[in-house]
Order: sequence, then structure tokens, then C-alpha cells
Amino acid sequence: MKIAITAQSNNTEALFDQRFGRAEYFCVYNSETQTSEFVNNENIKASNGAGTKVAELMAELGVGKVISGDFGPKAKELLDKLNIQMVIITDEGQSVATVIQKIK
Repeated sequence: MKIAITAQSNNTEALFDQRFGRAEYFCVYNSETQTSEFVNNENIKASNGAGTKVAELMAELGVGKVISGDFGPKAKELLDKLNIQMVIITDEGQSVATVIQKIK
């Protein structure tokens, strides 16, 4: 399964980002191959609708689960419709690598 993790930079030592639609990057972790790739969030500066645009991006990337600190109501609704599971982590200050270790 592909799992997207919101990140503040484009490496696994980057801090986990609490924001979904406004996250700098997404670490797309493949649980089957145990590989990661980073995707730049081109919607970060959108005046509105960043969350729904990112939800659509998650579907395009084939993501089955998204881990973030918060999801807006419109993003939640669309992710539900797309059958993409949402996991909320409220612990700030942990790295993307730490999040990956927790889901292994």
C-alpha cells in the first residue's frame, strides 16, 4: 500500500508536517517495497481549495492512506469519497523516518 506522510522537507529526516493541504512535501511510502519518494506540494500557495486539490493528487498517486496532523472538512469529505484512509498524528517534532518506523 502507498502511504502519504506530510513533510516539511523532501527527505526522511524532515519534520512531520501537521498540515495536509498546506504541507511542503508528501513522502509517499510504499509498504510493500519499503521505498519512499517525495512529492512537492504545488498547491501550497493556492488561495483556496488546497486540501481538495491535494486529495485529488493523493488519488492520482494511488495512495491508500494519508498521515497528517489535520484535514480540513472539504478534504476529509473528498478523501472519504475516494476511499483514502486518514490517520491523524498530533505529536509535533517527530521526523518522517519516525512516522515510517511506527507504521512498519
